[in-house]
Formats: sequence, structure tokens, C-alpha cells
Amino acid sequence: MAWLTADEGYEITLEDGRVVARRSGGRQLKTLPKALRDHPEVDRLRRLAEWLDRHTASCVAQVDTWMVSSLPVPTELIARVWPDEAWRSALRDMAVVGDDPDEVGFLRDATAAGELKVVNLDGETVRLSPRTVTLPHPVLLPDLDDVRDFAAELGITQRVEQIHRATWAGPAATGRPGTATEVRDYAGGKFASRFGLAARATGLGYRVSGGYATCKVRDGGRSTEASVWIGEPYWDGESETGALGWHDEDGRAVRLSEVGPVAWSEGMRMAAALYAGRTIEEGGDA
Repeated sequence: MAWLTADEGYEITLEDGRVVARRSGGRQLKTLPKALRDHPEVDRLRRLAEWLDRHTASCVAQVDTWMVSSLPVPTELIARVWPDEAWRSALRDMAVVGDDPDEVGFLRDATAAGELKVVNLDGETVRLSPRTVTLPHPVLLPDLDDVRDFAAELGITQRVEQIHRATWAGPAATGRPGTATEVRDYAGGKFASRFGLAARATGLGYRVSGGYATCKVRDGGRSTEASVWIGEPYWDGESETGALGWHDEDGRAVRLSEVGPVAWSEGMRMAAALYAGRTIEEGGDA
């Protein structure tokens, strides 16, 4: 960003999200001079920095939504937003799939003509121009371990957690009864207060509704909501995590055998993340 002229012979700009100053044409100062702290241009830059932070968070959240739900994203849309640094940071190095579901590649660039440049699992840079692409949830990626190993070789880092996202195999793979509707693997995690448990849920990006922390996923063309009991909303005593269950769009409980692989994995991920913040007892009676 260019340097802007301010009063008292100073110039200001944004650097790493904060306002910095220098004497006109001189070296950058370590701190913002007192004479500029309430300057209108400084205030404007601060508000711009706040907006940029919100915009960046919004881009990351949108890409995460596309990935978790494996929604088809128009290639033209990716090309259009690519010049925006916030969008580019969120999208770069995401694993994408075009017309061939078995051809996975890491997104490296997008051209104005709507063409995507990806590095495939053979290490070759190829060009793709399908009408839409998906950013698949890792539980849907074949040979996920090989994809992770290859990403490590390339030094891939993702702004949106995808290939290194924790995943859980569905009930069939773990021998759970298909007629059951609840999982209690992460029940019983004690917290000092219900407020603390709810705050952990919202801090992790989950919605709190009534007595539940919830996570909605579009899986296999249908919407499913996972929910974990966290206690009555106005309870001010100790609280603990309850059972994990899934419900369809009409609010009906879904049997474990009918829960899709993404909805299962994301529900278990939410339950595990909540449980990880529990109070750990120490001492001989723990």
C-alpha cells in the first residue's frame, strides 16, 4: 500500500494490519507519533484494517463451507476472485477435483480466462477448465494418506484445514449398531460452567442453539445437523458434554447407519473438540 501524506510532515500506511508512520521520504518509525494518534487519516486506515480482517475471515469461512459440504464451485467464480489477496490466500493449495473425480490436484493459480493451474499427484502442473470444481472433504479423498505424504513433499500449507483435517470413519467401519441414534464417545467431559462450555463451542466456530452445540453439513445432497448436548442455557453450575446425535432437515433423529461419511466425521470432530477442553483432574484421586 502506498504512503499517504498526513500532518506534521509525516506519511502513514498500513503494514501487517497496523498503521505505521515515517517522516516524509524518511525511515519508518518504530511507534506512531502522538501527534498522529487521533488523526482522521489514521482512524480511516484503522477502520480499513478492521474491514480487511473481517473480509479475510469471511473468505476463509466461505471456502471452508464449500469444502465441508463438497459443493460444486464455478471455475469462473474462482478466476474472478483470485486477484483478491484474501480469496487467493484461502483458495491456494486447496485440493480440487474437476470432471474426473479420481484426478486430485492442488490449486496453484487461476487465470482471467477461467483456467485453473493445479499440481496433480504425479507432481505435474496441469491446466483445468471444467465448468465447476469441488474442494472435497478429506474423508471423501481416495488414498488420503498418500495425498498427505505428497503434500508434505511439496511443502503444501493450507489456510483452510482440508487434507490434514481430523477425520473419523463411519459406524460401519467401527462395528457400531446401525439402529442406534447416539454416540457417547465424547460424553461426560466436565466443565466448570455451562457458559465456559458454550464459549468453547462458539470459539471453535460452532452454533449454540438451546442446550446444544450444532454443526450443519450438506452430505450426499441432503442436509444433516450434528448436535452435542452442552446443558440448559441458563444453568450456572458445572456442566458436561452429552451424547452426539444427527437430525435431518425435519428434525428427525437419523440412525447411525444412515449418517453420511462427511456428516459423521464432522459431528465426531465437533464432539472431540468440545471434549478436549474438559477439566482434567489431577492428584491421587484423579
